Amino acid sequence: GYSERTNAVIEPRLSLQWFLKMEEAAKNALSYVEDERIRLIPDKYKNTYKHWMDNVRDWCISRQLWWGQRIPAWYLPSGDFVVEPDAQSALKAARAIDPTIKPEDLKQDSDVLDTWFSSWLWPISVFDSNKPGHPEARPNSDLAYYYPTNDLVTAPEILFFWVARMVMAGHEFCGDLPFRNVYLTGTVRDKQGRKMSKSLGNSPDPIKLMEVYGADGVRVGMLICSSAGTDILFDESQVEQGRNFANKIWNAYRLIKGWNVDENATQTTQAKVAVKWFDEMLSSSIETIDDHFEKFRISDALMLIYKLFWDDFCAWYLELIKPQQGAGIDASTYNATITIFDKLLRILHPFMPFISEELWQNIGERKEGETIMLSSQPEAEKYNPEFLADFEVVKDCIVNIRGIRQSKGISPKEPLSLLYKGELGAEMISVIEKMANINFVGSISDKGADAKGVSFLTGSLEFFIPLEEHVDVEEELRKIEEEIKYYRGFLENVMKKLSNERFVSSAPKAVVDMELKKRQDGEAKLMKLEELKKELTK
Repeated sequence: GYSERTNAVIEPRLSLQWFLKMEEAAKNALSYVEDERIRLIPDKYKNTYKHWMDNVRDWCISRQLWWGQRIPAWYLPSGDFVVEPDAQSALKAARAIDPTIKPEDLKQDSDVLDTWFSSWLWPISVFDSNKPGHPEARPNSDLAYYYPTNDLVTAPEILFFWVARMVMAGHEFCGDLPFRNVYLTGTVRDKQGRKMSKSLGNSPDPIKLMEVYGADGVRVGMLICSSAGTDILFDESQVEQGRNFANKIWNAYRLIKGWNVDENATQTTQAKVAVKWFDEMLSSSIETIDDHFEKFRISDALMLIYKLFWDDFCAWYLELIKPQQGAGIDASTYNATITIFDKLLRILHPFMPFISEELWQNIGERKEGETIMLSSQPEAEKYNPEFLADFEVVKDCIVNIRGIRQSKGISPKEPLSLLYKGELGAEMISVIEKMANINFVGSISDKGADAKGVSFLTGSLEFFIPLEEHVDVEEELRKIEEEIKYYRGFLENVMKKLSNERFVSSAPKAVVDMELKKRQDGEAKLMKLEELKKELTK
């Protein structure tokens, strides 16, 4: 063989090596995982770990390198050797064999220890450097306090090289496991699935990414798509999404701090409902986030927080409480919003430490040295699932009304009437009125037999939007007729294929399934168009 750097010929040379017998050590390390005293996350790596432990071989711990920790073995002229922690102890041990031995007669082994042989002591030696090698010794105060720790985050490719060996060392020198949970991350790869490599030149510069997208943006972009043990195919659009999220948070802060508080203003019904809804929504979300953290679903926790802030807080809560242009916001709603924003920042902090610290320092008065890093995470309070479900029905209703406006070309500024059938409280109606620009709400029983409009169902509630004054019925019917004609022709072509026995028997199953789906979708669309036509021709 040849050296990859110097191209020099490499010649094999037999030499004596130091080995560590692994059978007993591996058996102990395996029992910790099999008994689930140590959890591997995700647990799919449990079988990999067991395979390595069951098939372990003795470990060659000596290396022929210039730098490293020299093997603490000293040779006597006779060929005997002693293993001691230092030269003075080695001389004393050697003289027990040969009393005439002088210091210069002893020669320390020139090999150094394998890197992993040093690394497996990490959970112990960082706290008490004298403990390794002396299992009978009492640990110092630091080791007694911090050992064992709770969680280790590492890569699956060193599950055996490092993790398993730390378990072995912990059992040998401390008689206990070194950690309770091992969270195994995925590997970041390029779009082609290749590992990041300098030689391939496919590794982005993280410093440049942070300069463009911000440190928080890079963190969120990577975390949001990285479930435990799953490899990540890196795309710069991921960190761009993280940057956009940071911008959303910043703009929400600017909006809230830009409002003028009117001490004389009273809280509107919509604002009161909004505060109640988001408080309960936040408690429900915190409960789920805590569960995700407990199960090490870090990506799921972040995605929930992302949606909670972007969708629920910005798109719904802030829109509901936002005062009219030029008007001030009542103090009660404003103070509640600051409290909610404070909680959201604390939830965000583990994922976005920089922007959350900056905004948290500015949304309220802080003492000297006070930091979000030392503040407690918000806790879930009691909430009403039925109230949250009712609000989801209201949101769905608003989305339907907005969809009707868009499909019929009705301006959002143009008020509409809304008729409904079912149980819907006055406070919920007030939310629909504001968010969907509804100026009249009545019972669907008041709808005339010839009323023209659009009906829809949300949950167990039936809604109807009268459209006589807002749309050109003849023009709408013309458009519907054109669509009906198109879908009839579309279905005719699909049915020709499906009625052809040769096509059905010889075409790949995926192709036939696609045609069946086209037929199903086309029939559903045609049925919907016929219903719309019927509504408009009443």
